[in-house]
Amino acid sequence: MHVNNGDNPLKRWRWMLIGMAMAAAPALVAAQVSLSTVVDLAQRNSNAVRLAQADVDKSKAALAQTHDAYIPNFALGSTVGYSYGFPTGQPSVGSATMQSMVLSFSQSQYMKAARVGLEAANLRLKDACEQVALEASTAYIELDTVNRELDAAHQQEAFAERLVTIEQQRTEAGVDPLSELLQAQLTSAQLKLKRLHLEIRAGVLAKQLAALSGLPASSLSPNHESIPEIPAVTGNATPRTLPGIEAAGAFAHSKQIQAKGDDLLWRRPQIGFGAVYNYDSNALNNYSTYYRNFTPNNISFGLQITVPFFDFALRAKARQAAAEALRARVETEQAQRQNEVQIAELTGSLRELDTLAEIASLKQQIAKEQLQAVLAQLELGNGAGAQPQLSPKAEQLARIDERQKFQDALDAGFDLSKARLSLLRALGHMEDWLQELHAK
Repeated sequence: MHVNNGDNPLKRWRWMLIGMAMAAAPALVAAQVSLSTVVDLAQRNSNAVRLAQADVDKSKAALAQTHDAYIPNFALGSTVGYSYGFPTGQPSVGSATMQSMVLSFSQSQYMKAARVGLEAANLRLKDACEQVALEASTAYIELDTVNRELDAAHQQEAFAERLVTIEQQRTEAGVDPLSELLQAQLTSAQLKLKRLHLEIRAGVLAKQLAALSGLPASSLSPNHESIPEIPAVTGNATPRTLPGIEAAGAFAHSKQIQAKGDDLLWRRPQIGFGAVYNYDSNALNNYSTYYRNFTPNNISFGLQITVPFFDFALRAKARQAAAEALRARVETEQAQRQNEVQIAELTGSLRELDTLAEIASLKQQIAKEQLQAVLAQLELGNGAGAQPQLSPKAEQLARIDERQKFQDALDAGFDLSKARLSLLRALGHMEDWLQELHAK
């Protein structure tokens, strides 16, 4: 029997549901993601943060290791074997050993150094989180700015197409020369190229944010309302020590303490505790032939006292540790000076960018007022003593210019925001920005 599926109502409903799902898919894909969410995901997904966290775990283990040196260890073993003739080893079927440190002037310094090293690792982790937050925030704000510029660029293209149509009509009517039409077409092509550049830049920024946050690039649509106002900081603000510089200082301090411990290692005695139990057997050897007082259970314990007299290797190690501590301290001072120079540079550029942003905003307002004047003159026409009637292309040119000034203002505003964020980071106030971000 032949069945005709052409008018099957179930089939029609299935295709209708598929079409509705496809229509709703872009809205789901383009769901907006807040800046705080992107920053949190970037910090969790960052390799730099994960490496810093690994250093923290390593420092915790190193600190525990210095303390555990005073806790007796316990090990079991066996050295069962056959021997012929005079026995060359102890016939131990099973053995247990225990060792621990009792007194060490160096070990106390090593514990202090490990504790300060853990503090340095935690500061490096904090510094890595702040740096990732800065990178993610900058890329997010730039993507939001580029998307807003893209909207203006699409509007410009529409105005340019209208301008080309008007010029083509005026050229055909003999009102304007052909050069005016070519100029309008050139303007349209230039605006198209600019729009392509913005689309490429938006794609690159989306990929960058996707790499930072782990989210798909197609789902990264910035929410402008989630961006808090960046404080208008200046170089006169009270600077705080950066976590990275604090970490470098703590690392140098740790190296200095460790160098002191290495120096005490060849100057002070050490006392250790040890205990050994052996269960011996005469089944596979002839121990009883040579040793009359053979007993299976044997135990020994005592203290081991080490007093260094001439140990040039330990003295050389102490000098090496002292040199490493000096290098770490110099690197910390160098990082501090570089940060001070960066603050001065950002302060100078921030003043310039603030002025440029003000100029761009004024130009946008002027262009907007000029557009309103052109629209009013086109609507009212010529009056007594009025200027000559404007052509229809004046409106499109005014609209294109107004959108261009709007994009220039957005660019200047982003440059200003980027400089302010960088100055916040250099001044050590990045944590305040993150608290404000998560509170929004």
